[in-house]
Amino acid sequence: MSHDTDLVQADRGQDAISIHLVARDGFDNWVKKLSAGQRAALTAQKFTGGGYEVGIVPDGDSWFAVGGVADPASLSSWCMAKLAESLPAGTYRLASGEPGPALHGWQLAQYRFDRYRKDDEPTGPRVLLTGEAKAIEPALAEARAVCLVRDLVNTPAEDMGPAALEAECEALAKAHGAKLSVTKGDALEQGFPMVHAVGRAAARHHAPRLMHLTWGKESDPVLALVGKGVCFDSGGLDVKSAAGMLLMKKDMGGAAHAIALAGLVMGAGLPVRLHLIVPAVENAISANSFRPGDVLRSRKGLTVEIGNTDAEGRLILGDALALASEHGPDLVIDFATLTGAARVALGPDYPALMTRRDETAADLIAAGKAHDDEPWRLPLPEAYIEWLKSDVADTNNAHANAFAGASVAGLFLDKFVGEGVDWAHFDTFAWRPAAKPGRPKGGEAYGLRAAFHMLRQRYGNR
Repeated sequence: MSHDTDLVQADRGQDAISIHLVARDGFDNWVKKLSAGQRAALTAQKFTGGGYEVGIVPDGDSWFAVGGVADPASLSSWCMAKLAESLPAGTYRLASGEPGPALHGWQLAQYRFDRYRKDDEPTGPRVLLTGEAKAIEPALAEARAVCLVRDLVNTPAEDMGPAALEAECEALAKAHGAKLSVTKGDALEQGFPMVHAVGRAAARHHAPRLMHLTWGKESDPVLALVGKGVCFDSGGLDVKSAAGMLLMKKDMGGAAHAIALAGLVMGAGLPVRLHLIVPAVENAISANSFRPGDVLRSRKGLTVEIGNTDAEGRLILGDALALASEHGPDLVIDFATLTGAARVALGPDYPALMTRRDETAADLIAAGKAHDDEPWRLPLPEAYIEWLKSDVADTNNAHANAFAGASVAGLFLDKFVGEGVDWAHFDTFAWRPAAKPGRPKGGEAYGLRAAFHMLRQRYGNR
């Protein structure tokens, strides 16, 4: 995505190439208005008005574009993304109507992760004009937030370790006048013992730490955002397979979501007292790795028997959620690439959502549906809490059977959230395994827009 050109700009009547949007069922009537030559051009391009189809139509000395969408009167976030991917550099406007939600996909279709490999023949920016001036800045901010998640997740673990996540939090604090405190070393071992235990085997330059950013008036309701920052996950001594380890640079995807969401909250000036909490570790293998069967003490005081060292994300989140609960939060939201079970159940596109309160789940789901970022609720069943029982500690971090892995992980986290606290947990994939228009293969934000728009509705009108 171009960082030096806003890909969405105000329509002030400047020169622009027209884009006509048509649906398959309206294509025959629409095409009758064209000349024989124009119809022939579309026939040659096999354009029929199907979704994501793109056509170029000659028009005297110029040309216009046509895109196939499900319903030109009701656009989604993604229905113009293929146009943005396919059209040449230039400035465009819709022949009729406003792009509205499609501003989002238009920008994200132009995202490229080029930190390590530049495009030999890059296409210049495709700028889309809109007459809805108030929609521009929010659309730009949301697209930048998604691109931040993509960039952080796509970056390999050696370049996106705990120190790099700390640098991202520093940059965020500086940009918004927030306060950042970072806990590491002996203070981490004392104050956040599970974060320390998980991260202690990593190389010194990837030493574990916990970032805590605060922003906003202390009199405003407290919103805590927590993100799992496992910068690489070998599985620890319960080592992953080669295939299971290959994508583990993305295991800090929860932290990426929380950091991006915090930026959106501050950028929108929501009237909240924000706490962003990011525990950052590498789950490495070394002589001082924590072991299966070890019993860890937690910040909350609960003791945790380690049934599996590859269930480490919930350990660092446990300490972080305990910290979040100490500040009298009105709402806590955490993001984590927590379980394979959630992906087995829901696939990559639907983040699993677990909440204590039905109304919080309903608000998040409604916001997600409205912005093409729908989470899917999974339960937190009390009947399964017994699966986390330990013979020697207050709880185990893993359960022996293969049932309900996502929900049982959620139940573990629930033990560390303060009593009565309104809490939502996103078990998100943070990765797109196959490209779709506007959504390349690689790091991806799932649940980010759902959460942000829910927060805007909840706090924006105070």
